This record gives sequence, structure tokens and C-alpha cells, in this order.
Amino acid sequence: MFDPWRTSAVALDVMAASRGSRDALSRRQSQRLAALLASAARRSPLYRQLLSRHDPATTPLQALPPMLKADLMARFDEWVADPRVTLDALRAFVADPACIGRPGPAGCTVWESSGSTGEPGLFVQDAQAMAVYDALEAWRRPLSRWWNPLLLGERIAFVGATNGHFASTVSVERLRRSAFGAASALRGFSFLQPASALAAQLESYLPTVIATYPTAALMLAEEAAAGRLRIAPQEIWTGGEPITPAMRRVVSAQFRCPVTNSYGASEFLALASECPMRRLHLNIDWAILESVDERGRPVPDGELGDATLLTNLANHVQPLIRYRLGDRIMFHARPCPCGSPLPALQVQGRTDDSLLLRDDADRAVRLVPLALTTVLEEDAGVFDFQLVQRGPRALSLHVAEAGAAGEQAARRARDALAGWLRVQGLPHVRLDVRCGIRADLGRTGKSIRVVARPEPADAPDPFNPQAADDAHVAH
Repeated sequence: MFDPWRTSAVALDVMAASRGSRDALSRRQSQRLAALLASAARRSPLYRQLLSRHDPATTPLQALPPMLKADLMARFDEWVADPRVTLDALRAFVADPACIGRPGPAGCTVWESSGSTGEPGLFVQDAQAMAVYDALEAWRRPLSRWWNPLLLGERIAFVGATNGHFASTVSVERLRRSAFGAASALRGFSFLQPASALAAQLESYLPTVIATYPTAALMLAEEAAAGRLRIAPQEIWTGGEPITPAMRRVVSAQFRCPVTNSYGASEFLALASECPMRRLHLNIDWAILESVDERGRPVPDGELGDATLLTNLANHVQPLIRYRLGDRIMFHARPCPCGSPLPALQVQGRTDDSLLLRDDADRAVRLVPLALTTVLEEDAGVFDFQLVQRGPRALSLHVAEAGAAGEQAARRARDALAGWLRVQGLPHVRLDVRCGIRADLGRTGKSIRVVARPEPADAPDPFNPQAADDAHVAH
């Protein structure tokens, strides 16, 4: 769980590296890569086989094969480096909501990923990896209030999916359970509930900081603009989705506070954070990202790659070495004007849309895409799908699975989605659900799982600025 001594030791290294040179960062990266390869060859049966012909101390990373989530999950018990961490044990653990944020098998921190690439995953982190994430989150996030780097006396509200073992929720609950004073200073709020209930809870808590997704931040801004949410946060942290300059302007103007973005994944929580120039800087002392083309060849700086390969240098219990992420990245060819020794990059991640439906009184109800996907994944067990808005009260859901299994999945999806829409005050939305139809792939290579089809007669929506902004990333 939260280890203040280990985290403090890592934090000192993180602070020193932040003020060092690119050469010093590269030396740390090389040493940690050699240690990771040696550990994987010794402890992971899968990597023992893959590295049997290589010397971990001298093997270039590019000599190793890229790894896919589906392939690794199929050989999970050979992949992990601790025999006590088995797929069956982890599945039993994440099936119990009471275990969210508690230590899992072998004392590891456990979370599950969404199925945005068509394949859900289970990830375990040892104490060292969690200490690294804690230190990076604390000391490399933007400090809009420099006099309070440890956020003493703050009330931080995480707004997201709080009903599952997701990375953000597990991280919040882990700190609430184990870090001194965190239980009152940090709380999670579900965006799966009606907006009115969420607003009432936030008004009762009066957060000074909100951590959420860009589309959820837009939804909160809309509620505030309509007078249905009265809070005055001093900072808003976003991540998990692209944020455009227009989205940032709307949220920042409504709440009159800075909005800062970060980049992370279930496979590595704290990959990059923003500098004052609003560019993302990769934590290369603890993570390696390779931008490659469709044939796996390196892409030059200044060009957008077709795929991204991650090597997590912090996590030795579940080695992630040249692991393929669903995002596409581009490293900036020139140094960032902020002067950071960490390289700046641009990310194309999820491109799902917010949906704007109409209730029986013809009032607009905004649905956050991550809330919709959570309902279908968690309640219906459907991961490969596409949900398309066809009108103000009409949705079309395509489930990829075919045959009898696909028909069962479609029924589960219909029931779960219809039940959730009723709770949101949308009982008469028409649902057209079909199976055996695969989703289109977006520019990121990920399925576009939630797609808005605006009503032609509607005026432009000021709270969907992404539609009028060609940029998918704000960096």
C-alpha cells in the first residue's frame, strides 16, 4: 500500500532528475532498463524464454519483439514474475467491489483496464511501482499554486467510474485507506449517477481540486453554467482523453481556475504531465515510449507514429516491455521553451464523443462517454462495441460478437443501457441494438466506441467545442 519512506526516497530522485540534464536522465533510463530485463529473465517464465538468447546488460531494446495485450493475457501466469499472482486469483479479487483499493495477491495493487482496444486487461503493481507513480504524480504535475506542492488542506474530488477496479478509483481508495489524512482530503464521486445527484454531492463536499476526464469536466461546466452546480474549485486536473484548446477554455472560463492535463495509462499511471507551455513531458527516467510506423520502425521526431510501444521501468512484478498501447504519439523535434530536460510529446488517444440527448420535457441531458462505456463493460460484459447517437432520443448500439453469443451480449447490453438511461431521466430513448457488427477504427487505432450524430436543426453546442476544433490534443 502507500509507503511514505519508499515514496520519499523515490521523490528525492524524481526531484533531482527533474533539475538534471538529459544525459543524466538517459543514464537512469539505461540502468533501470538493464535491471528490468535482468529481473524479467530471472523471474518471469515468459521472458525467461524470450530473453534466453540475449544478455540483459547489453541487449538493445529494439531487439525484443513488441507485445500485445491479448497475447500476454493468454499467457498471464507465465508472464507475471510472482507465482502467487495468478489470473484466477486476480479475477476473483476484482469481482469483489469491497476489495477496491485493498492489497491484492502477494500484497500487490491491482486494477483492470477498460476494453477500449477490444481486450480488457488486469494489471498488478508492486510497492516500488506504486512509489514511483506516487512520486511522479506529486512532484511533476503542474504547480499552479507553488506554495502548496503537497496540497495540504485541500479537498480533492475525483469524478469518474467508482464502481470498479479501475486505475484511478483504485489509486484514490488506496490513498484514502492508507495515507494519513487522505480519507477526508480525497473522495471519489461517480459520474454514472444522474447529474443532479452528482452536483448535490459536490456542493456538499466543496472540492478545491477536481480530477476528472475532459468530457466530464465539460459536463460539470455545463451544469455550473445552468446554475445547477455551485462550486468554486481552484484547480481542475484532466486526463484519460484528449483535451482541445477550446475544451480547456470553456472549462477554465466557467470555473475561473486553471485546467491542467496529464497523460497516463493503466499500464503506467504517470507517463507525462504538462509544463507551463501546456506541453506534455514524458518521464523518461521511469518509462520508455517508442513511436513506430505500421511496420514497427522508429518514427522521427516531428512525425506522428502509427503505434506506441511502452516499456515500464518501475514495475518488475508484471514486466511490460515494448508493450503496444492504443495511442499514437509524436515527439517534438525542438526542445520545449520551458527548459525541461524531459522530452515533449503530443498524444492522440481516445476520440469518443459526449452525447447530448433530450428528456421528456425536451431538456438537454449530456452523457459522458466514459460513463457509457463503463455501463456496457461492467454491467453487460460487452467490450467490443460502437454506440452511435441517431437523434435527440435515439441510439444505435452495434456489438461485434456474432451468433448466439452475440445475441446474448446484445440483450445484456440493451438491458444494462436502458436501465441506466432510465436513472438519468431518459426512459424513452429508442435503442436499436444489433450484433455481429464491428466498430470503425479511429485515427488512433482504437475503436471509436461512442459517436455523436448532432441534430441538424440544433444550434451549435457551446459545451461541445471539440466539434468545432480540429485539434485532438492541446499540446
